[in-house]
Amino acid sequence: MFQRVGPEAYRKDLHNIRELSAFLGNPNLKFPSVHIAGTNGKGSSSHLLASVLQEAGYHTGLTTSPHLKDFRERIRVNGRVCPETFVIEFVERVSDLTESLGASFFEVSIAMAFEYFAQEKVDIAIVETGLGGRLDSTNIINPLVSVITNIGLDHTQFLGDTLGKIAVEKAGIIKPGVPVVIGESHPETRKVFEAKAQKRKSEIVFAEEKKFEDYDSDLKGSYQFKNKRTVLAAIEFLQQKGFVIQTQHIQEGFLKVVRNTGLRGRWEVLGEKPLTVTDTAHNLHGLMEVLKQILQTPYEKLHLVLGFVNDKDVASLVQMFPNDAVYYFSAPEVPRKLTVEKLRETVPAELDASYYPSVSAALKAARSKASVKDFIFIGGSTFVVAEVVD
Repeated sequence: MFQRVGPEAYRKDLHNIRELSAFLGNPNLKFPSVHIAGTNGKGSSSHLLASVLQEAGYHTGLTTSPHLKDFRERIRVNGRVCPETFVIEFVERVSDLTESLGASFFEVSIAMAFEYFAQEKVDIAIVETGLGGRLDSTNIINPLVSVITNIGLDHTQFLGDTLGKIAVEKAGIIKPGVPVVIGESHPETRKVFEAKAQKRKSEIVFAEEKKFEDYDSDLKGSYQFKNKRTVLAAIEFLQQKGFVIQTQHIQEGFLKVVRNTGLRGRWEVLGEKPLTVTDTAHNLHGLMEVLKQILQTPYEKLHLVLGFVNDKDVASLVQMFPNDAVYYFSAPEVPRKLTVEKLRETVPAELDASYYPSVSAALKAARSKASVKDFIFIGGSTFVVAEVVD
């Protein structure tokens, strides 16, 4: 599992997923879909779009990653996770092939999702990429529309060390004649997307150039505005394809994302007095957006409960946060965690920082020190969030 183990689990071609799909009768070709890639925001955008489609009455599949508590969070239809019996039977059915291929956790997960969507005869599936785009296991679908939320510097050891190089990998989901929505662009990435769309003869829309109503949503955080705008641009293409999506469906879909799709960990409030919030942002681009929201929140003292995985530039990430905050560092319980010992070596000595053997111990310490008017933020990694949500 790449998310838990790291680089050795990454696959650099589509051979295995194509073999798995062929064995299953190519379920990836048996349902309409929307393909969503991007450095940040692709999970929220996927859930927002799925929720709107559910409100419009469509039998909607949704596959995202990683999961927080239960593997089956990755595979949902109308917000309901796939049954345990399906997972068990699927794994048994493909076990010989997956072993002979040396298939990765993610390759098997995506094949399973596509098989489930085909079995459930979904009207449409929202498919979030795992890593990159061009060589991502999800990139064997023929979507109605492709979406790229944004480009930031993350997973540079796989995708490239510049925004332009990463954009090339993400642009790999643009299919011939299939329209593409770009959520946010930068001069360096825009030219990549425009060139790819022109080559593919695909209509391209930059959502940041369009004006949309800012519908309320139960996904809080000012950064969600960009995701909503991107989803609205994608909806326009789906409407052109014959999907009946009305204003009320958008309103209700945005307001009921958590209830409809089960999304967790996006500026999720865990408690009041002190206000306690967690968010899955885990790279520079994402944490910058979260920091903006933190600074818009009134508080007397900021308490930061943070943990990271070992491929992040923690010095740069920590440098973004206020010097006068109180820091509680720990490590999530995954193989690729950044250990407390490494954190001690990395974190600037001038910070008010303490270190704990577990995320729960760090949060307990923060709660004991914070006053009712303070603010506790928990994050740095999806795996940190997974340890604090119910």
